Order: sequence, then structure tokens, then C-alpha cells
Amino acid sequence: MENLTVVDHPLLKRDLTLLRREETPHGQFRKTVSDAAAILAYEAMRDIELEETTIETPLEQTTGYEIAEEVMVVPIMRAGLGMVDGFVRYVPEARVGHLGMQRDEETYRPVDYYSNIPSTVERAHVFVVDPMLATGGSASFALDHLKEEGGQEFTFACLVAAPEGVRKLREEHPDVPVVTAVLDRELDDNAFIRPGLGDAGDRIFGTRS
Repeated sequence: MENLTVVDHPLLKRDLTLLRREETPHGQFRKTVSDAAAILAYEAMRDIELEETTIETPLEQTTGYEIAEEVMVVPIMRAGLGMVDGFVRYVPEARVGHLGMQRDEETYRPVDYYSNIPSTVERAHVFVVDPMLATGGSASFALDHLKEEGGQEFTFACLVAAPEGVRKLREEHPDVPVVTAVLDRELDDNAFIRPGLGDAGDRIFGTRS
């Protein structure tokens, strides 16, 4: 699919297997989400801008590199919170915004309940993170909101994507690349990804047994 990167890495495939497995306990699930997010971040940040700098090694002067643009990570709460540590692992100076959204179980449309976005969003490369890209409603809604806040450069990162969600983002936000660990088969009648991994938020936080 256009504008979609599926990260092919042995460790990511192993982590995804742990996340899919029904009997994986929530503590291990939470840690694995963070570890898998770090691998996604490595790929998602491949084209981040750098600038040269002069440094001194113990032996001589040489050229090094620093990140030249502001990095911002915005999780779609609550499940997206599980991916934040993985993304800031490599860029600890990144700012973190928050967007709280939940799915209306009758319409399957997103409903927002919280927003706190750093004022530097206009000049940042914003990585919007959520474990699941299902219908694409929450992702598209979040990107609409962030663009209204002044954001201009985005990447959307998720662990599992459905073709329906990828198509929606391609139609409504063609400027936003999507990075994922896997593109699953389809959405079912309840708009859950198949085969998927269940409710990522409940499994991260252990809110359902």
C-alpha cells in the first residue's frame, strides 16, 4: 500500500507473537509494547534531519551529528501511552503531547476527552502513536486536531494496522506516512482487527482479566 512501511525485523516479529498470544500477562504485554515501539521508532525516525557539529575525540577533532529538528511524540490515549517510552528511548529530549480519545461502541467513531499539546508543535516532527490502526477514525481525528494546532510534519506509528485504516489515512491525510509492524487481514463486524491482538489498552493496563 502507498505511504505504508511495514517494518521487517526478526525481533519485531517475535515481539508481535508475544503480543498476539492470548495468555501473555499484562506486565509482559506492557513491556513488549514498549520494546516493539522502540524498534518502530528506529525505522520511523530514519529520515529525521541532522546537522553537522564539530567534536573532540580523545585523539583529535572530527565531525559528528546532532538532531536538527524538534521531535514530539503524541500518544492517542490511553493505549498509545504504552508506546511513548519506546519512542523517547532514542530521543530523550523529545516533547510529549497527549490526546485522549475513546471509541463510541455504537457508532465506532472517536470521541475526544482530553488534549495537551506543546506549543512547539508548529516546528516539530510529530510522531503520533497508537498500538492499533483499525478504522482509522481516531488516527484521522487526531491528525485533524494536531494540524489545527499548527502541526505540519507527521508520522503515524502503530503495531498492528488494518487495510481499512490505512486507506482512510491515505485518503484523508495523504501527507502522513504510516509505519507499522504488520498489516493484518481485515476488520470484523465490531471493527476489531483480525487476527489482531485484542484490546491493547486493556491488555497494557490490566483493566480486564
